[in-house]
Amino acid sequence: MHILFIVIPLIILIIFLVNHYSNKEVLIRKLKEIPSSSVNNLKTNQLTKITGKALHVNEPLIAPFSKRKCVFYRIKIEQKKHNGNTPTWVTVAKEEKIEPFFLNKNGEFVMVQPSQDLKNFKAHLVVDKKHSTNTFNGASPEFQKLLDRYNIKSKAFLGFNKSLRYSEAIVEIGEEITVAGIGKWKTLNEPIEGYMYSKIATLESNDNQQLLITDLPKERINKRK
Repeated sequence: MHILFIVIPLIILIIFLVNHYSNKEVLIRKLKEIPSSSVNNLKTNQLTKITGKALHVNEPLIAPFSKRKCVFYRIKIEQKKHNGNTPTWVTVAKEEKIEPFFLNKNGEFVMVQPSQDLKNFKAHLVVDKKHSTNTFNGASPEFQKLLDRYNIKSKAFLGFNKSLRYSEAIVEIGEEITVAGIGKWKTLNEPIEGYMYSKIATLESNDNQQLLITDLPKERINKRK
């Protein structure tokens, strides 16, 4: 009994700490501390956040499985493996792609330029597409194409189906998201269709501040009044 009084609170503490310091919760706390701004009131060199609809600058990305048009996607494929009697999920493939995009807030545009190479951003995306296979449920033709893309075999020894699971999170074209960064105003070298001004607001990173990106509902990342 005395051991339980020690172990149970310890387990609760560990669960709390894991959740409290997860990437998602850390990002939410940071965003709550950053003031929101309208596009017209964006101040140069000030850290701010803006919520708007994501629009592509170049050709949209295509999500690997759902084939939805987007500006950002993260995918992960895991396989269930057994270590003795304990099954564990092992990541066998993952991919992340992001491209520059606009935020449209009430008809005003903000440009966001995340860089995959520089990794100048932190992001939390909600997983909105899942798929799985198991011994009795093999890969569909569509899922098999995806597995082939990442050189993953869907069948194990003796032809049994592998237990695989797929998760996909994207920023879809037209989806409302929130981005925080350092405000700047830039002169346009080329006109943007539907945008009549010569300068455009941007949200940027610097040596001390990464871009913060999420598609969580804006109620989650704003302070309660």
